Amino acid sequence: MSTRPLVVRPATAADLPALLTIYNHYISNSHCTFDTQPFNVEERQPWWAQFDGDRYQCLVAEDGVRLIGYASSCPFKPKAAYETSVEISVYVAADSTARGIGRQLYEVLLPRLAQQDLHRVYAGIALPNAASIRLHESFGFSKAAHYNEVGRKFGQYWDVAWYERAL
Repeated sequence: MSTRPLVVRPATAADLPALLTIYNHYISNSHCTFDTQPFNVEERQPWWAQFDGDRYQCLVAEDGVRLIGYASSCPFKPKAAYETSVEISVYVAADSTARGIGRQLYEVLLPRLAQQDLHRVYAGIALPNAASIRLHESFGFSKAAHYNEVGRKFGQYWDVAWYERAL
């Protein structure tokens, strides 16, 4: 674990392999994402292409040695009337969790989103995930919906709670 100060900055295309290392860990080892097969850089290009630096952002956290987390905002739904809503997510390297990195990423991302023509921000949390619920509630998110057994991964069904916050 590095004791160097954390730097949060906009992601660049050069960060994509490190982002995938973090995300692919959760695909293979956790129910927090419902993707089931790890991605390579080419397969993740459509996801990367959506980031415009305004509504749709990807920020990374570096500890002076390596990239250890990221937070992003993506379209909530593809229909035009949803354009003032975004879905956010945060992922932290498995060996760097419980250090406040997700909090620091959201402390930068949410004010940046508030400067855009956005009305609501949403986060889907696969349950159980008490740490993610605490993080989102600490930023003023409240539970808006609960989907029972909406996804199947690792041979079992998982619930998802949706949290929302006004911007």
